[in-house]
Amino acid sequence: MVAHSGLITVMQRAARKAAPRLRRDFGEVEHLQVSRKGPADFVSMADKRAEQTIVEELRNARPDWGMLLEEGGEVEGNPDKPRWIVDPLDGTTNFLHGVPHFSISIAVEEKKPGGGTEITQGLVYQPLTDESFWAEKGRGAWLHDARLRVSARRDLNESLIGTGMPHCGRGDPVKWSKIFAAVAPEVSGLRRFGSAALDLAWVAAGRMDGFWEDDLDLWDTAAGVLLVREAGGFVTDYRGADRAFERGEYVAASSAIHSKLQKLVAGALR
Repeated sequence: MVAHSGLITVMQRAARKAAPRLRRDFGEVEHLQVSRKGPADFVSMADKRAEQTIVEELRNARPDWGMLLEEGGEVEGNPDKPRWIVDPLDGTTNFLHGVPHFSISIAVEEKKPGGGTEITQGLVYQPLTDESFWAEKGRGAWLHDARLRVSARRDLNESLIGTGMPHCGRGDPVKWSKIFAAVAPEVSGLRRFGSAALDLAWVAAGRMDGFWEDDLDLWDTAAGVLLVREAGGFVTDYRGADRAFERGEYVAASSAIHSKLQKLVAGALR
């Protein structure tokens, strides 16, 4: 077994406690597809129930920590302590349509001594496959007990790149189309899987060589960004600066692919 801090144990326990109910609810979704009311209300309930289970577990372990929750918003805690960042169901639209690709994302955000904050622990958990991607700052990224490394490919034309796409109420289709038009002819393939947290975990695992998306929230990306960085990759905003969280823009990849992908993205927006 790989030694990790007690916090990772707490996060894994919380995610695994919420997982059976999510799996059960996911199995119910197909039956609801045909109901008059539709599955949307049901899925938002699944989301909230998962969050409630995770929050209870985290609160038992660290009662005085604050939280940033996708469903529940900001929960105040001791300002001198770290806080949890939780997305109980990343990939809700997939879940809603019976597509088996979604995840639970939990991260720890700590204050830095000189001001500002940083993500120090992250977990992305896939309830259907029981894959537990986790990372700790300075201690690497892991899938269960196997060390993760970003892909070693160096050429864009051999690279598989992930993205998110604008849709009803989210994102800027014109901006995305410009980037797509610049990136697509240069790469081996593009994928849109529908869970940014898992996309980033897959970049960390070398399953995809790079990823770009914007208009994402902190709970979508906090754990995934740490995974990529601890797996030897780079994450920046579209301009190549270290302000991805602040700007809500993410270009993630290995160093060789990142510099090329980031230039294409930035060039498309000039």
